[in-house]
Amino acid sequence: MTRSRTAAVLAVAAVLPAFLTGCAAEGNATRSARAAATRSSDGAATAAGTTIPAVQGARSPATSPDPAGSAGRGAGATRDASAGRPVRSPVKPVQVPAGVTAGYAVVDVTTGKTVAQKQAHHRFRSASVVKILIATDYLERHKGKIPARDMALLTPMLRGSDDDAATALWRRGGQGEIVRRMARRIGLTETAPPPAAKPGFWGYTAISAADIALVYRYLLRRAEPRVRDFVLGNLRKASQCARDGFDQFFGIPRAVPRPWAIKQGWSGFGAVPPVKCTRTKATSYRIGAITISGNPVDFGRPVLHTTGVIGDRLIMVVLTLQPSGASFTQSAQRVTKLARDLYLSVA
Repeated sequence: MTRSRTAAVLAVAAVLPAFLTGCAAEGNATRSARAAATRSSDGAATAAGTTIPAVQGARSPATSPDPAGSAGRGAGATRDASAGRPVRSPVKPVQVPAGVTAGYAVVDVTTGKTVAQKQAHHRFRSASVVKILIATDYLERHKGKIPARDMALLTPMLRGSDDDAATALWRRGGQGEIVRRMARRIGLTETAPPPAAKPGFWGYTAISAADIALVYRYLLRRAEPRVRDFVLGNLRKASQCARDGFDQFFGIPRAVPRPWAIKQGWSGFGAVPPVKCTRTKATSYRIGAITISGNPVDFGRPVLHTTGVIGDRLIMVVLTLQPSGASFTQSAQRVTKLARDLYLSVA
């Protein structure tokens, strides 16, 4: 070996330990970064495929709300509205019509992941969407065969959104206690009974898109089969014309293909439409604003909601506040377009 070649070998040998130490340090740093990247903002860490949830008071990570919204998370990171876990949404939020406040969530039934959401934890007054809770609560408290007189209330309430039937079952179930029981059972964090000054107004129940998505997941995955089959079976047979004469085929029923099971909600458009069902005119109706101290739910503007299960694949919940004085027809068109755009974004 020549003198110059020997010197080169010795030089390489001198720097090799430092080089290897640097590689190990870089490898450890990379592994640490990857481990940190898998740690969710609610403290859950994944290691070797095992999720270890952090304790957050009395709430589990599966149902805890996201008080910070998307603040502090990376671009594109969102919180799973159905399970409370940060996930990366594959789609951008769809455009909400001008003047409309919307909260929506779309959940993949198979994985339980929220694939699209916007203001999923914003609270709205429920209108008739609360009838799902009324029916589920009744069925879970009454075992065995449903008496004919109760069947005559439950079926039209679910299929035709019958308000009188809902009022009867609401009173018999303890009014706001229905909501409290179901919130505890399912783990709803934004759902609350009507204001104390309006205990009989079941339509003033506070809900969020994230919570209603959890209600549908509960029916699909956790409820007793007799409860699941009765509630969803009737929602699959929802009639186009509701008992009050309004056309309830807006949003999901007109935006996505069958099969679907739906529960709609509307409030602030008058007691009855000027022309029943499909021929509703674009006439404006308003309800008076109600100020309840400490309650952030808007009781003044009209609301129009479309919720349900689409096929065996998706849960979609779209809750909206419409502009003051908005007509039912125009509002229905806006909600239908929003539901269609949302469906196409994830289909």
